[in-house]
Amino acid sequence: MMEPTKKSDQIREMFKKIAPRYDFLNRLLSLGIDKHWRRDAVKNIRSRCAGRVLDIATGTGDMALEAAKATDPSVTIIAVDFCPAMVDIARNKIIASPWRDRVALGVASCEALPFQNNVYDSAIIAFGIRNVVNRLLGLEEIFRILQPGGRIIILEFSTPQSKIVKTVYHFYFRRLLPAIGGLFSDSGAYRYLPDSVLEFPDQDAFKKMLIEAGFENVSHSVYTCGIVTCYLGDKPLTPSLHTHQP
Repeated sequence: MMEPTKKSDQIREMFKKIAPRYDFLNRLLSLGIDKHWRRDAVKNIRSRCAGRVLDIATGTGDMALEAAKATDPSVTIIAVDFCPAMVDIARNKIIASPWRDRVALGVASCEALPFQNNVYDSAIIAFGIRNVVNRLLGLEEIFRILQPGGRIIILEFSTPQSKIVKTVYHFYFRRLLPAIGGLFSDSGAYRYLPDSVLEFPDQDAFKKMLIEAGFENVSHSVYTCGIVTCYLGDKPLTPSLHTHQP
């Protein structure tokens, strides 16, 4: 088994390679539907006036910009990613956007967030949790930085329940996606994508992980025939004796 640090380094290097074509391929390979997934997910943000929302694994900044659109103008969005090349592209997009004064960027890993305890109203991670090598540690870090009553919102690919949809989905993911990705970018990265999705825990198992990290009111909803799942969880208002506390 590969050491966690080495695996993280390899994933970071992979994203560095595909960063220049990342947005183009996202739109092409999802037929533009990824924009709708993000818009639906940010409706779940919980934030106060002059509050703060953290976007983890921001990539090229799409989710951070959607969060800025969906929240009060007084809310600050802090967006981080473990790949500096992705953050560089996000910075250019954010500077060119109407929300440039509300979004701050940084380089950070989900497993080691450089923030104090209990400071964020909500935390979002879109299509990034499957790339976190130590997922439980990453979820515990998100739990730590959220205020009591704060919310976690996770958007991630999932395996459809319908046999017909699953068959088509697997054919697309395993055959077409790597071929198309290889034409415009790094084919290895687009072989990694389906493997990482199929390896990801099912919805019940992942919700149990969220509960183990300390979250309550854990739920999920599915988008586009179940190919994407949105998970929600809340940090309790009062500490629980039965959950990990930082």
